[in-house]
Amino acid sequence: MRQKIVLFLTGLAGMLLAVPAFAQGTASAAGGAASGAGLAAIGAGIGMAIASGLCGIGQGKAAASACEGVARNPGARPAIFLFLILALIFTESLALYTLAIIFIKIH
Repeated sequence: MRQKIVLFLTGLAGMLLAVPAFAQGTASAAGGAASGAGLAAIGAGIGMAIASGLCGIGQGKAAASACEGVARNPGARPAIFLFLILALIFTESLALYTLAIIFIKIH
């Protein structure tokens, strides 16, 4: 576990150290403002991918927990179903809010 954390932090540090090099290359190539819009679109796409992926993981965990709860106590199915639907709605709304924020920011 410790090795994974060290590897993750090393990769994160490498990406953060590379940012100034990419910023210099794009500013001189396209004149500054025009290249910023392209990078914002790429960043928005990455942000939406992360948000959608994490929402998918959350929905999967919610569904798995609901199935396990119904298997353990079938009499509680209506209450579990209600809370499962609420959890899925709230989780999906996070991805939709991310999409709305990206549209507002990019356009």
